Amino acid sequence: MRYREAGTPSSTAVVLLHGAPSSSYSFREVLPPLGEHTYVVAPDIPGFGFSDTPPVEEYEYTYEGLSHVIEALLDDLGVERYIVFVTDYSTPVGYFLATRHPERVLGLVVQNGNAHEAGLGEAWDSGRRYWAEPTEENKAALPDWLTFEGTRDTYLGGLPAEVAELHPPESWHLDWERLSRPGNTDVYFQFFYDYRKHVARFGEIAEYHSAYQPPCMLLWGRHDPAFDIAEVLAYHQALTTFEAHIFDAGHFLLETHAAEVADLLVTFTRNVLDRAGAAA
Repeated sequence: MRYREAGTPSSTAVVLLHGAPSSSYSFREVLPPLGEHTYVVAPDIPGFGFSDTPPVEEYEYTYEGLSHVIEALLDDLGVERYIVFVTDYSTPVGYFLATRHPERVLGLVVQNGNAHEAGLGEAWDSGRRYWAEPTEENKAALPDWLTFEGTRDTYLGGLPAEVAELHPPESWHLDWERLSRPGNTDVYFQFFYDYRKHVARFGEIAEYHSAYQPPCMLLWGRHDPAFDIAEVLAYHQALTTFEAHIFDAGHFLLETHAAEVADLLVTFTRNVLDRAGAAA
C-alpha cells in the first residue's frame, strides 16, 4: 500500500480515506495544515492510486476486506486510536472499521458518503436492479461511468458553471490514467457490486450510531448527483448531536473548498482529541 502522511507519528491519528476513482491525491491540500496539529495518514486504497491492483481473478475486492487492509496498515504504523474521514466508496470501509472496533474510532467525518436510505435517490435505481438481478441486460442499463467522460462527470456532474470552472482538470485526468490500466475497470465494478452489502448494513450502522454516539461532522457538496442532500439530516435519526456544513460544491468537495474543509477538520480534531484525552 502506498500512503501519504503528515505530522509527527503518533498512536493517535486522523485517517483520511478517499473515494472513487480518486486516491490520496484528493487530500493534497488538507494534509499540510492538518499535519501541523496531529498525525495524519492518507492511504491509497488497493485498486486505486499507486497501491497494488491485483487482478480480480487473484484478489477479492470487498469493502470488508479493504477495512482489514487499512487496519493492518494502521497497526504497522502504530496507530491505536483515530478519527476517520470517509467519502463515497470509502464510507463502507470506514464503517466496517468503526463497527468492528468502536473503541478505536474517536470520531467520524463524512463527506458526501452514504449510510442511510435517504441519500440513495433515483440515480441508484438501475444499480439496485442490477444488485437484485445481475444480468447482462441490467448491467447494460447502468450509467456509463467507466470512461474518461464518466470520470470527468464524477467531478463536474450537477455543478453550475461558476463552480465547475473552479475544478482543476488534472484531477480527473490523473484518475483516468490509473483507471484505464488493463483490468482496473473490472476492479472498480467489483466495488460497485459489493456496495449492495453496505446498503444492507444500514441498520447495523444506525445501531452503532445509537449505541456509541461517536462525534460526527458532515461535510457536503450540495450539487452531488450521486448522493442526495437528504442524507445529511438522516444522521439525526440515531445521533443526539452532530455538526453539518453544506457547501456550494459537488461530489469532490475538496477540489474546490479544501481551505475551508481544512479549517473545519483542525477544529473538529482538536475538540475530539481534547475530549478523548479528558476521558482517558
